[in-house]
Amino acid sequence: MVFFDIFMFNHFSIKLAPFVKAKLKLATKTRKLGNIKLEFQHLENAHILGQESIYWHVKVHVLMFFKATRNLKLKEIFGQVIRIVGAITKTVFWLVPQGNTGVTNVSPFKVMPIKSEHQLILDIAKSTR
Repeated sequence: MVFFDIFMFNHFSIKLAPFVKAKLKLATKTRKLGNIKLEFQHLENAHILGQESIYWHVKVHVLMFFKATRNLKLKEIFGQVIRIVGAITKTVFWLVPQGNTGVTNVSPFKVMPIKSEHQLILDIAKSTR
């Protein structure tokens, strides 16, 4: 039970869930509309929000992997496999670069600016109220 409490059902992950789910829903909607570029932007936003939660971090990278396989992007497929392993092994130690979009054209170690709207969501999810 401790495993689930730490990795999937902790306070932060639960409070973050509606925000990440909303971004993932937008990604699915735009994919169905055929807008691949906008789909990936929504996945990137979900990554920025969810990367401090092991559950959401891994889930978003898996979805990015599936998107890459649908579009036969070999570099992105390989990069997402590496990032999935990194999300599983590094997030638990808070070794995530803030603001990183999670795609292979960006170093997995690069810290990037966080939009104010994303920072507000992260602050809400991290609050104890």
